[in-house]
Amino acid sequence: MRLLLVEDDDHVAAALSAVLARHGLALVHARSGEEALQALLPDDAEPFSVVLLDLGLPDQDGFEVCGRIRRICSAPVIMVTARADVRSRIHGLNLGADDYVVKPYDTGELLARIHAVSRRAVSPGDGGGEQPAAEGAVAEPLRLGAVTVELSTRQVSVDGTAVPLTRKEFDLLALLAQRPGVVFRREQIISEVWRTSWEGTGRTLEVHIASLRAKLRMPALIQTVRGVGYRLVVPAPGRPASPAP
Repeated sequence: MRLLLVEDDDHVAAALSAVLARHGLALVHARSGEEALQALLPDDAEPFSVVLLDLGLPDQDGFEVCGRIRRICSAPVIMVTARADVRSRIHGLNLGADDYVVKPYDTGELLARIHAVSRRAVSPGDGGGEQPAAEGAVAEPLRLGAVTVELSTRQVSVDGTAVPLTRKEFDLLALLAQRPGVVFRREQIISEVWRTSWEGTGRTLEVHIASLRAKLRMPALIQTVRGVGYRLVVPAPGRPASPAP
């Protein structure tokens, strides 16, 4: 697996490269946003499986770099940064990042997240609508009040207006939407969407739930069942949505 590390600290990059090499991962180091964007341009080299993006870069903000990466490359992006506030996490995910790791981190945690996002990137159904339908069948759209979820094209709309979601946001919404009213345990969601049982993914789940509520502008659509998990609740026609718990 070939990774691109966007990090201006040579000592951090060298240490991480040594750790990843022991696990069979090859690391290419870019010291600035522009250097990273140049490395991601198509060439004859093996494409990058994951981009590890630091936000504190010398030439431009990492958020800006993430947005530019998304316009030229579909490789999963993991933001690796000291910015731990939820607003920064949500902003990064909205720009197209696939995951968010806060420094200082455990290398086992980072490895788990690298393998998780790389598995999703090559899994059937994660092709952003490019995957062929099985035997020519097209799944019926899921209609949840004002929200429509197109499983076959991986598109979501609210009152007919398209709402852009990241891969994981769509997978999370689709999981809950296929069984409205059913409570999904946190462990079950993490297993099915993140494909891991690693406990640290729980915080990432909370950030994605918050991001979905904000993007859909329907905070009560996904309800928190305290101590258990989450469920999707379709408001009755004509009934205003109540605030999410």
